[in-house]
Amino acid sequence: MLVQDLSAQKRRFFLTLVKKRVKSGSGSSSAFLHERTWTYPVNNLNSVLKQVPFVIIDGVATRMYMPERMTLDLDILIKAEDSELIYQDLKSAGAKKIGNLSIAGSQWQLSDHTSLDVLEGEDEWVKDAIARPNYSPDSLPIISLPYLILMKLSASRTQDLADVSRMLGLAEEKELTKIKKIIQTYLPTAVEDLESLIILGKLETGNN
Repeated sequence: MLVQDLSAQKRRFFLTLVKKRVKSGSGSSSAFLHERTWTYPVNNLNSVLKQVPFVIIDGVATRMYMPERMTLDLDILIKAEDSELIYQDLKSAGAKKIGNLSIAGSQWQLSDHTSLDVLEGEDEWVKDAIARPNYSPDSLPIISLPYLILMKLSASRTQDLADVSRMLGLAEEKELTKIKKIIQTYLPTAVEDLESLIILGKLETGNN
């Protein structure tokens, strides 16, 4: 399974520390926080992966939901049943396999030297996440915010939690309702922490 709450204790320790230090405002202007840019170009995977659908996840995906940071390495989510077709496309495009990931999937180097992590998902939600992407300015399929939050909450690395807090703080109430529903369904042990991250995010962004 891609989503398991193995990092709940670490996440709660992080939240405890942040709550002690948090102050209203981030030091960034409201205009900057709400600006969405796609300044740093990434590999056009649409020209490489032609046989089956995929969505971009992780760092590059966050550009759709918070201020952009320079992240050029790519991570994608695919249905596990589609993996052989994806790997056929990668090999045909001159990509080289670097090795397997610690979770289901593998790491590749594309012909332009971009690093690509391919995550293979069998979880119930993966099919819907891939079928309902948002699209970047250059037409790349980006995982929707509720499922991006789900994946980052499950991983609960420090950068993931910082991203989650900021994206939640900038999200509209309608989107927050969708996120809460997804977390309640697929990661119920994180519901209380999600509420804390929403509060922290709104404090940071001033989106109270």
